[in-house]
Amino acid sequence: MSRAAEETNRRMLRARDAMDRAYAQPLDVPALARIAHVSQAHFTRTFRATFGETPHRYLQRRRVERAMFLLRDTDRGVTDICFEVGFSSPGTFSRTFRDIVGRSPRTYRKEARQAAAAGVPTCFTMAWTRPSA
Repeated sequence: MSRAAEETNRRMLRARDAMDRAYAQPLDVPALARIAHVSQAHFTRTFRATFGETPHRYLQRRRVERAMFLLRDTDRGVTDICFEVGFSSPGTFSRTFRDIVGRSPRTYRKEARQAAAAGVPTCFTMAWTRPSA
């Protein structure tokens, strides 16, 4: 791997790490491109080439993964969870959750609780219901 490719990968990892840390904050492409020290267009193209999805989709998936945990392990309301993980609209949250997970947040919570009641270990539930890229 060339030195330039290594530097590019390092920059993309820096931006992805920032998304992982601050997933609930309002992050946009210009802010992430500044973190990576590249232009916005270059950042979007390179991020997708490096990780196989756009920065926006990656951030949505991270937020949904956190929401899945909160739905499984807390009794907080879906709307509260929506805002905690960084979505600004319950409608957008529900639509994005359904697109990624394949079921609504309420249905997911119900199924996760049924699996827990049936004695299915959490690690299996998490593996079976992990959203795909």
